[in-house]
Amino acid sequence: MQSIKEIFKIGPGPSSSHTFGPMKASEAMKTNYPEADRFKVVLYGSLALTGKGHLTDMIIAKTLKPRNVEIEFDYKSAVEHPNTMVFEAFKENESLGKETFISIGGGKIVKSGEKALEANSIYPLHSMDAIQTYCKEHHLNFEEYVDLIEGKDLDVYMKQIFSAMIKSVKKGLSKTGVLPGSLKLDRVANALNQSAKSCDEPSEQNALLLASYAYATSEQNASGGLVVTAPTMGSCGVIPALVYHYYYDLKYPKEKLIKGLKVAGLIGNLIQYNATISGAKAGCQAEVGAACSMGAAMIAYLQGQTNAQIECAAEIGLEHHLGLTCDPVGGYVMIPCIERNAVAAQRSIDAARLAKYLRNVKKNRVSFDMVVQTMNLTGKKLPIELKESALGGLAVVVPDHFNTKK
Repeated sequence: MQSIKEIFKIGPGPSSSHTFGPMKASEAMKTNYPEADRFKVVLYGSLALTGKGHLTDMIIAKTLKPRNVEIEFDYKSAVEHPNTMVFEAFKENESLGKETFISIGGGKIVKSGEKALEANSIYPLHSMDAIQTYCKEHHLNFEEYVDLIEGKDLDVYMKQIFSAMIKSVKKGLSKTGVLPGSLKLDRVANALNQSAKSCDEPSEQNALLLASYAYATSEQNASGGLVVTAPTMGSCGVIPALVYHYYYDLKYPKEKLIKGLKVAGLIGNLIQYNATISGAKAGCQAEVGAACSMGAAMIAYLQGQTNAQIECAAEIGLEHHLGLTCDPVGGYVMIPCIERNAVAAQRSIDAARLAKYLRNVKKNRVSFDMVVQTMNLTGKKLPIELKESALGGLAVVVPDHFNTKK
């Protein structure tokens, strides 16, 4: 497994696999072919089917400027991975070379036939069971285990991630108006936040505040603003909402929250290594489900729960998102994505609360590793129409209601 820096990355929305990943592939092509005066890019699978709504063509053209770019959407050709893109560089109409990239989620790209670019494996243990055994033998909690592998230098990076998350919430809360795209959705984070502040019931107020923070970051993402992959941009509202809520409303110290983010990153790392965090590969269970699992683990850690309880929280967070489809209306990261982030943030807290007491009365029959494996198997069984293609689910029902075109 790679560093958790590969789970938490700052970049432009609205999609880590469809915007951030193609941007990085474009940057690689500029570096590999500095003499090129023109590029041709062919997008396949999910990148072709939802590329317009995810601004894939726009980010590629912007990144490759001032070179001319021809972008083709190939909707029919079969590819091994749904997020495949082929770049070809030219100079004076002569081909300089062709390279195939795959966007595997969370802003990560791999070159066809090669391992992940830009990052090396540093974690020797690749399962929760193995990590639990090691931590028990060496009397470590999960945050201490991450520090043991990554080193204290990780703190500098995580402080940047913490600040970027806080900033994404604040920016989202400060804005009103309509989100870009044909759906013409109103930004509601600000109004939801104002409603929360007028609540008399503390529990209801906290729930609405948390939802407003998730909406804020998700609306920032949907408008192409800078957000943090956590583990993806489609699920970028869950963790920042929790961090903001526990920092400002519940007064948890920054240092403690950064430690909690490390635990969340470890969970996301295990999910990506043993399954996937790509909605195009396994549906939204791999994105929002993973984010909820990470959030549940973070909250359990903040509450001082044991490693066993933290695992249980992460397992609950993911298990009850199994089978969740990715069916973005119009190809935009808006419906159902934004509201789904707000719901998952609430469920993260519920999962941590439940795990705290369940582990005191019974041994968990379903391990975290089992649920990750199940998510991976379930994702393979989901039809392409329900995996970020905008060909099924809400994507084919809601547009008729809104009288919009894909």
